[in-house]
Amino acid sequence: MNEKACTTVLVGKNASIDGSTMVARNDDTFLPVAPHRFYMHPAESDVNETITSSQNGFTAKLPSNGYRHSAVPNINPAKDGIYDESGFNEKNVAMSATESVYGNPKALAYDPLVVDGLAEDSMPTMVLPYIDSAKDGVAYLGKLIAKYGSPEGNGVIFSDKNDVWYMEIVTGHHWVAQRIPDDAYAVAANQVAIQQIDFNDPNNFMWSEGIQAFVEENHLNPDKTGWNFRHIFGTSTEKDRHYNTPRVWFGQHYLNPEIEQDPQSAELPFVCHTEHKISVEDVGYILSSHYNETPYDPFGHADDKDRLKFRPISMNRTQNSHVLQIRNNVPEELSAIFWLNFGVPAFSPYVPFYNNATDTDPSYSNTSETMNLDDAYWMYRALSSVVEGHYSKFIQEDVDYLTASQEQLRARVAEIDKKAASYSGNELTEYLTDANHETVAAMKKRTMKLFYHLLTEGLTLSKLTFNMDKNL
Repeated sequence: MNEKACTTVLVGKNASIDGSTMVARNDDTFLPVAPHRFYMHPAESDVNETITSSQNGFTAKLPSNGYRHSAVPNINPAKDGIYDESGFNEKNVAMSATESVYGNPKALAYDPLVVDGLAEDSMPTMVLPYIDSAKDGVAYLGKLIAKYGSPEGNGVIFSDKNDVWYMEIVTGHHWVAQRIPDDAYAVAANQVAIQQIDFNDPNNFMWSEGIQAFVEENHLNPDKTGWNFRHIFGTSTEKDRHYNTPRVWFGQHYLNPEIEQDPQSAELPFVCHTEHKISVEDVGYILSSHYNETPYDPFGHADDKDRLKFRPISMNRTQNSHVLQIRNNVPEELSAIFWLNFGVPAFSPYVPFYNNATDTDPSYSNTSETMNLDDAYWMYRALSSVVEGHYSKFIQEDVDYLTASQEQLRARVAEIDKKAASYSGNELTEYLTDANHETVAAMKKRTMKLFYHLLTEGLTLSKLTFNMDKNL
């Protein structure tokens, strides 16, 4: 399987600016072009369906009844795997899967990965339509891992209006999950993140059956005191210090600039607190960053040894970046918003979609295999490519576009919330579905205007030019 490389941000409801829970992730793939689509899967009842992974042969029968849910899959699942990746179900439960993590050789020696077990490509399809809460999601997935095993290490996110849970599956059958405290945030980046486990606190920690005995019998705990999941099951390698931990450091540096930390430290905290109330824009900034305003920015002016030292958070192979927000200051029918970024996050906006909808705009749901500017995926990636190609010339116009888009889209959400008060039931769902389509149309108009302008401007920047007397 191709290595995945994502970044995760989690925010408890009392740590956010408006009482929302927020879970967010960059879905990074092995290649820079891997077309995705965004669609709404209808609710199902009395179905008889078996899922078979085209990636590792995993096979399982799906339950006969499932909730409506959103997803962001590959456009060719038979070839590339399903990879539904992220979404809400109609109960306003969010799932994002997965953050690739890696167990250490000692732990894997005693509980090896299961080659045909439940992997990322099938996981949301097997779980999201069938759960009623975030904690239920952890328990449901835990039972599936016990039954089928896991072929890879995965960090899995679940949230509802009250709770945010982060679950790390590190060996063939063992995992733990931690509830993010309401007043806290967390950042994870391709490395086992969870630290001390309190086995006397099942309200905030969950774990695989027998994990304590497994660790004791196989002498896996390197610490004289405590039960640190990261130390027992995780890695701390040279690659981690250049590829993983700096991304966690940057997220914490942005939200807690007053704290001095080493970007290569293996002991960066998982659960963090800040006096700064966290917004959707803050989460988007972290996921769209490339170590901005630090010596490690690849677009900066520091020496190459610093500029190229660490893997940035936003990459050209980020296929989608999302913030799954569940608000507590509006009626539940309006509360879940899928903020979706289909371009390179550094250069593209997060577009809000109300979850209480029956479909998505065709420009999102019917992505073509090759370049087509009618598709949101290709439009935003084309814009990203043009901006990066002439970064110093175009970045300010792109920043102005993103700033104006943030303002327009926030105002758009406020307007939709206000008008939605006139609707209920199916009429409300229909209204929100239409409103999502109108948001897409407005953003396409704004984005294509900038794209055509920058493309035209780029023609004047060719190095294959020559100044000569216009009278010749």
